[in-house]
Amino acid sequence: MGTTGRDDALLLDLDATSQAALIRKGEIAPAELLEAAIARIGALQPRVNALVDFDPEAARRQAHDGAHDGVFAGVPTLVKDLLAVPGFPTAFGSRLFRGARLPVTSPYAQALRRAGLVVLGKSTTSEFGLLGTTEPLATGPTRNPWRLDLSTGGSSGGAVAAVAAGMVPVAHASDGGGSIRGPASFCGLFGFKPSRGRTVAADVPPDAPAAAFLADHCVSRSVRDSAAWLKATEAPGHAAPLPDVAALQAAPPPRLRIGVYSRDVFGDLPSPDALAALDVATRLCTDLGHDVVETAGPAYDAPAASRAFFTLTAAGLAGMADQAAAMMGPGFDDGLFEPYTRALIRRARATPADEVRAAVATLAAAGASTRAAAAGFDVLLSPTVPFTAFPLGRHGPDRNPDDLVAFTNRLAGYTAPASLAGWPAMSVPLYWSAAGLPLGCHFTAAHDADALLLRLAFQLEGAAGWAPRLRRMQEGLACRND
Repeated sequence: MGTTGRDDALLLDLDATSQAALIRKGEIAPAELLEAAIARIGALQPRVNALVDFDPEAARRQAHDGAHDGVFAGVPTLVKDLLAVPGFPTAFGSRLFRGARLPVTSPYAQALRRAGLVVLGKSTTSEFGLLGTTEPLATGPTRNPWRLDLSTGGSSGGAVAAVAAGMVPVAHASDGGGSIRGPASFCGLFGFKPSRGRTVAADVPPDAPAAAFLADHCVSRSVRDSAAWLKATEAPGHAAPLPDVAALQAAPPPRLRIGVYSRDVFGDLPSPDALAALDVATRLCTDLGHDVVETAGPAYDAPAASRAFFTLTAAGLAGMADQAAAMMGPGFDDGLFEPYTRALIRRARATPADEVRAAVATLAAAGASTRAAAAGFDVLLSPTVPFTAFPLGRHGPDRNPDDLVAFTNRLAGYTAPASLAGWPAMSVPLYWSAAGLPLGCHFTAAHDADALLLRLAFQLEGAAGWAPRLRRMQEGLACRND
């Protein structure tokens, strides 16, 4: 398992909630836990490549000077390289911004600080979070701990790789069309996206073209870590505040009417593995006493919604590039953007303003159609992604842009509708393929029904916990020399 003995065992065995409890009880010093994480990152980072920045000294200073009464006080973590936090650069996965240090002003970063989390570094992401694989030219590919020649997905690929490998117990992530849920599925983790507007603001301006679809949260080994993280970052005065984690865990959901569907929003079926995973989840929910009924799932003009989404994404990128050029002056070099990013910016330059305005309306209509599809159901169930983790290099940022758009459509065909509707959604690791690769199942519920989804997640975790499989993978990873 490595050279640190007890420390490695703590990292592998315990979630963030348990680690924080040991610190509060005085059974382990925060410094001991921090040094164990530093050692494990040092051992695994060369193979997994989950971090873009790693600064043990900054973490030691933060642990010494930081909050000591938050829910995760003393627990080591990583922050995705799209969110500014004190002491670390924020490069957005881009070569252009490598080493850039931004002012830390977001309420979200402040909430993580108050929670007592100790940031060891920044996790890798695809450039600007654009791609569903984490292979940025700035840092090279992040590798899936389950099999190192496979992708973690994206854009929160570094976060899921680090948590799945046991570097840290929980890590910050973010999700627009599936960037928490897809990677969680590929790496056997619990991945939750909160309802629109539930959490405090992060770094994305609220008037940004695609801001309404974005949410910051985490990836975790346990449901309770995700619930506690959500509670710690919840917007003050929210109309439907999340109950305490203990209350969520103690109160199983009522008998739910769950609509299950297998075709994505484009009408396509997933792989046989994804269908098998869906069957496992369906049978488990039935065994738990829920009514599971087949339904057609969300339905809207998916090609039009895809065009609208990429129109808004491209517009946001073009605006960002203009701001960067104004601030950097002669130091600005758009040749440092990845080919896929440059292609989207070119698309934005050729798009009339009225088409951007129409894109907003198109996506609003798609969200309304998605909400209508949930009528009569408490929860919708589908695959999270249509296949298990894919080989690195197949969908990198230097590939044909049209092919990458088609890949994104395929990858997000189940996760995007919840983002358009503003729903909470989660990927739950309930299935492993014959090749030993994880594949999550996707559950969504109405806006602000986060507590209901989390209660269901606790119930699923209790019935079919995934921690033992993660532990076996982590032990094997620590012992391998590949």
